[in-house]
Amino acid sequence: MTDHGHELQLGTFLTPQNADPQAPVDLAVLTEQAGLDLVTFQDHPYQPSFLDTWTLLSWVAARTERVHLAGNVLNVPLRPPAVLARAAASLDLLSGGRVELGLGAGAFWDAIEGMGMPRLTPGQAVDALDEAIDVIRALWDTDGRGPLRVGGKHHRLVGAKRGPAPAHDIGIWVGAYKPRMLRLVGRKADGWLPSLGYLQPGDLARGNAAIDEAATAAGRDPREIRRLLNISGTFRPAPGDGLDGPPEQWVDELVRYALEDGIGTFVLGTDDPGTIRTFAERVAPAVRDQVAAARASSGTAVGAVRSPVALAKRVDGIAYDAVPADVTAVEPGDRAYAGLRSTYMRRGAPGVVLLPRTTPQVVDALGWAREQRGPLAVRSGGHGISGRSTNDGGVLLDVGALDAVTVVDEAARRVRLGAGATWGAVAAALAPRGWAISSGDYGGVGVGGLATTGGIGLLGRSYGLTIDHVVAYEVVTADGTVHVVDAQREPELFWGLRGAGGNLGVVTWVEIEAAEVPDVVSATMTFDATDTAGLVERWARTVRDAPRQLTSFLHLQAGGGGRQPLAQAMSVWADDDTTSAIAALEELLGAGPVLDQRATLTPYSGVVGPVAKHHDGGAPPVSRSGLLPTMTPAVAADLGALLGSGEAMLVQLRATGGAGNDVAPDATAYAHRHQELVVSAFAGRGSRSGLDGAWDRLAHPHLDGLYLSFETDPRPERLLEAFPQPTLDRLRALKRTYDPDHVFDQNFPIDPRG
Repeated sequence: MTDHGHELQLGTFLTPQNADPQAPVDLAVLTEQAGLDLVTFQDHPYQPSFLDTWTLLSWVAARTERVHLAGNVLNVPLRPPAVLARAAASLDLLSGGRVELGLGAGAFWDAIEGMGMPRLTPGQAVDALDEAIDVIRALWDTDGRGPLRVGGKHHRLVGAKRGPAPAHDIGIWVGAYKPRMLRLVGRKADGWLPSLGYLQPGDLARGNAAIDEAATAAGRDPREIRRLLNISGTFRPAPGDGLDGPPEQWVDELVRYALEDGIGTFVLGTDDPGTIRTFAERVAPAVRDQVAAARASSGTAVGAVRSPVALAKRVDGIAYDAVPADVTAVEPGDRAYAGLRSTYMRRGAPGVVLLPRTTPQVVDALGWAREQRGPLAVRSGGHGISGRSTNDGGVLLDVGALDAVTVVDEAARRVRLGAGATWGAVAAALAPRGWAISSGDYGGVGVGGLATTGGIGLLGRSYGLTIDHVVAYEVVTADGTVHVVDAQREPELFWGLRGAGGNLGVVTWVEIEAAEVPDVVSATMTFDATDTAGLVERWARTVRDAPRQLTSFLHLQAGGGGRQPLAQAMSVWADDDTTSAIAALEELLGAGPVLDQRATLTPYSGVVGPVAKHHDGGAPPVSRSGLLPTMTPAVAADLGALLGSGEAMLVQLRATGGAGNDVAPDATAYAHRHQELVVSAFAGRGSRSGLDGAWDRLAHPHLDGLYLSFETDPRPERLLEAFPQPTLDRLRALKRTYDPDHVFDQNFPIDPRG
């Protein structure tokens, strides 16, 4: 057996005794404070003197921040695997990806039977554990479609729904000693977790050989399987046998196990705080250092190992083995890929997803990505309706980890937002100060996309576009240079980023001046839209004539199949003057027959609040968009005809204007400063041509300009509608300076050559 190069982990194996319920919790906290990596607990649900292990793990997860947590090992006969899968995924999500799953087939069958479960023979118990692993993995596989059906004699799924997916790739570690269990580890597990005290001389080598043989026969790379070892011993001044002696002797023993037997994780069984401290302070650092030195000398590769199945899913033309070492890369064969491949609207299949966590890592990731074959997509939040923040077969650079929200100047209300933050998280962070930033209408939208495109939001008529309040960006341009730009530093690039940022670089943070916004009045109204034209005209006129504090978006849903067309107005009055808000909203109720209405006084974070991000979009969306100078009866009639054409499933109108139109057209790369409405439509069918034909005939003749976030039409004439002259010429000049090779060519690309 040789060293597999797994990153070393050291942790504790604690007794979940309940005589002093806080004692195991305190030992877990000490494990983290001492710098160890892992906390595990025995699991004997039939033992009345023990706390329930899963409850204890959940409690410890709330008391710690860094250590990973696992049962050692969980008693599968008493923990139904379908429930366990969802419990593990839930705790992993709540703890920020810190749960691992140690599983055992069950040993004390008198006690298990006493808890009401049927007694299994040793062979049946192995079969049941085998089936349990299948059930758990199936429920975590949210990349699949349709209900789950997993057959088994002991455990099965009959139409269960998938999910939730865990926050990280939870390892399944199996406690095993005998041949059938060892073969199961080789075929299906992520780790082997025996206890040293139960092993005879040579058992580690024999067990490793059996696991490796089974893994190879199953088409796996044996290096995929982490080797863990529960250990115990006594620290004493005089040398003894094994782990019975001074810390230096422990170090020698553990280094030998790591290098000769491939052990990557050592778990110390003890309930003594002093032993934990000695292990953490005098053993763990030395073991890490000596193993690292030996690996460096021998050239042992360190890190995760992908299976042959995973490697087979790699895409030609991508140099996977040359990804910068400091950048996390997720490949199509990795379990985490399912949660990253797609956007809110579009199901993607990128060849690799890069997950930088710092600006220097963005630089490294971008430099590597430039050398690969295929398209390059950049993602902040992944909610973009256009679906351009994923691709098929190329590189996806996801800056979602750059999500800090930091106040940099309290007096000026200046806030630095990581490009990967979502606007819901931003709103929640600013709410205690009574601040807000107008930012679309959905909390899952990412900062980086909206703050470089425009930002038409539910405070827009009162406060303008999001980009109108941006005061600085940090951006990595195509050559890997990091620029901090504002009105004084590289002002032309600063101008271009406010409206065309996706063409000019990867924005890593943006600084914005927030507004003082007390509670707002948020209202939702549902209308019968049978008279679509009349409803649209009255709604638009009312909003246009209302005070700027009122911003409203109208969503029109086509009828059909006996259903009447419906409309929903989302409206915000941008302060806490409820009297004035009621007056304006009552006028809006006159737009059409009201089916439902509700209004509430709420912080802005109650309008655009934090939401979970689970993107598994489907076919590429088909949408059209444009800017309308003003609503007229003719426009309203044609929009009604569009909704009734059968080609548009949904038509949306978003009020803009107001404060946004106080800005000069040449002040930013978003030049559309006279229009009153954004109009968008989404296809009710998969065909591009059907919506395009209806839109070009009924909507496009009335429009002047384009808000590109809602547009998926690839025809080149859309570019001039998004960036009218002289804006387009200025942007081409910027491209020649900052992206002459046209690296950023996926998001309404502006070719520097013209």
